[in-house]
Parts: sequence; structure tokens; C-alpha cells
Amino acid sequence: MSDLSKVPVTIVTGFLGAGKTTLISHLIRNAGGRRLAVVVNEFGSLGVDGEILESCAIPDCPAENIVELANGCICCTVADDFIPTVEKLLALDPRPDHILIETSGLALPKPLLKAFDWPAIRSRITVDGVLALADAEAVAAGRFAPNVAALDAQRAADPSVDHETPLSEVFEDQLACADMILLTKVDLAGPEGVAAARAIIAAEAPRAVPVIELTEGVVDPRIILGLDAAAENDIAARPSHHDGEDDHEHDDFDSTVVELGEIADPAAFVARIETLARDHNILRVKGYAAVVGKPMRLLVQAVGARVRHQYDRPWRPDEARRTTLVAIAEHDHIDADAIRAVLLS
Repeated sequence: MSDLSKVPVTIVTGFLGAGKTTLISHLIRNAGGRRLAVVVNEFGSLGVDGEILESCAIPDCPAENIVELANGCICCTVADDFIPTVEKLLALDPRPDHILIETSGLALPKPLLKAFDWPAIRSRITVDGVLALADAEAVAAGRFAPNVAALDAQRAADPSVDHETPLSEVFEDQLACADMILLTKVDLAGPEGVAAARAIIAAEAPRAVPVIELTEGVVDPRIILGLDAAAENDIAARPSHHDGEDDHEHDDFDSTVVELGEIADPAAFVARIETLARDHNILRVKGYAAVVGKPMRLLVQAVGARVRHQYDRPWRPDEARRTTLVAIAEHDHIDADAIRAVLLS
């Protein structure tokens, strides 16, 4: 069993139109008592956010538990988008029992899996499983995606993806990373199409994983949630066409958490954070500060020397009034003692 203090995360991958949103909507309505949160990264698609929000307006998944990221592949914007989003969801009260991440249809799942090893979050979440959705009719026809024209338009609109990668390679990478493959729209493919799709998947998947047939995204959540795969610890068993390439590698970056007492002067504190970016090459700072004499918590978010800060909510009676910041930088520039010294200067 995985560490029970970690929040399980399910990564849902598959081409645009394969049925990811339909599946997630079904899971939200049939969560089995789990309090869910959802991160949507379907770059370039229209109406996804509204559809998800509409389907998620229920007690187990309120609107504040839904985040849409439309700045391209989230594994390419880990520090700016993915890490802060996960931290925001983990800070919700009550905390989600399970997080669903819907990737862009063109995203390679393995680089996202690697992002879960970032120090800021690796002790707090675990990848319960990677689900790869495959449109049975499209796979049987060798197209892989149900609407190739729409996928090409999405590819052209997203500068973060490799425009030269064949769809077949993206499909193979999705299969190779999966803990379970969900064969969708089997009613449209018919028995012969389903059999052909299964044969193609069996030939392309590097390891044997269960294949589940779906119609309209309907599946018992007990089958696909709670896999306890801890996939972030099993990356080597998930080969990719892009293994060994520099793209999407995050090993050159690191982070540290700095905890301090209460601060007296927010403006001076912000100036010191600006100094971290200017003189110490810190890329990102995010966290909260306790200000002497103030009942509200000060939210701090910095990208380089651009620092935003605002009081976000009162300190709760059961919370320790302390300042906690996460600093992210290239590996050679992370020095916790030096960062602390600047913040205390």
C-alpha cells in the first residue's frame, strides 16, 4: 500500500475526442464518496472548462476543485503551472481524496509522470494510475485519433509540442505509460473493429496491461481508481520514443522549502524576494507569510523578480503563524542557507 498521507492522482491521457472529458464527468457523478479535484489541460479545445464545471457542481466536487490549464503542456510549465496548481488543490479544506488530471491529447504522459518527483510535491501526492483512452474505431482504422483534422489544428495551436512526432508514436507512448487502457466508443466500432483495435494495442503495448471496453465513459470507478500503482516509482518500466532527449527533462531543476517566523514589513519582505531572483537566480517563489499584528495570511507568488502578494484568508485558530515559502531554481542555484539569509536580511 502507498503512504496513506499522500493524495492519489489519476492521469487520464488519450487523443482529443477519445472520451477523456466524458469519462471524468462520469467519475465525478459516481465518485463513491470520494471528494474529487480535477485538473484539465486540453490545450486549444473550446468549452472544456464549462462542461467540466457544469458536471462538477456537486458536493463531492465543487467548482473550486476544478482548474483548467490552457498554457500548453503542463509538463513544460511545471514550476509556473503544475506545481502551484497541485499545491492549491492540496491546500483546499477539506483536502481532495483523489485528483484527476486530464492531459492534452498531444501530451506525452511520461514527462508529466517525471514531474511528480519534484521535491515540492513528491512527499504529498502519488500517481495512483495512468489511464490511456483509445477510440476503438479510430485505432482499428489506423488513424488513432477520431478527428485527425481537429488534432492537427490543436497541434498547430500549441507551440510546446513536437509538431514532427507522428501520431502513431504519441499513441505508442500513451500505451507504454499506461496502467490500464480504456477502449472507448466500442458501440461505434462494432465487434470486428473492437477485435482489430485490441490486436493493434496488444502488438504495440510493451507490457501486458488490462484493456477495458467503454461506452459513453461508463465504468465502475472501483475498477480504475485505487490502483495504487505509485507510477512515479516505476518510470523505467514505461518506455518512450523520446527517452534520452533533453526535451521535457526536469532533472536540472530543484526546490527547497524555507520556513521562517512572522515578518514585520511586507514591502521589505517582497524586496528581499526580488533580490533572490536578481542576485541568486531563483526562478519561482510561492508560499505564505505571517505578518506581525495582521490576522490575515499573506499569499506570496513570484515569477522571477515579479512578485504578487495579497492577504487571502484569516489564519485559523489551529494553524501555527509562520512563514513558509517554496523556492525553485536550476539545481546549481538552490542553496537553502543562502536563501534563508537573504529573506532574514
